[in-house]
Amino acid sequence: MSTTRSTRQTLLPINALFVGDIVTQLIFVFDTDTIAEVAGKIAEHSVGVRIARRDAPMVVYFNGEPLPMSETVAGAGIQALQCLTVRYAE
Repeated sequence: MSTTRSTRQTLLPINALFVGDIVTQLIFVFDTDTIAEVAGKIAEHSVGVRIARRDAPMVVYFNGEPLPMSETVAGAGIQALQCLTVRYAE
């Protein structure tokens, strides 16, 4: 008999700004999303629209500190309506 554990995902609205954009976004993410997935969701609304697409990695900041891309939203302590900032790495 196989034991399967179901992890319940919580959908969270977060405020997000891609540096250089003039628009902040309300983005929905799961608490189980990695920061890399969150960066992609945020970039989707700015990059190629108001921000030029670049072949460079992105960095996500929470409370002014960069987050590890493999961390989850819950693991980083991000809660509903908190603000994340994303930029291309220099």
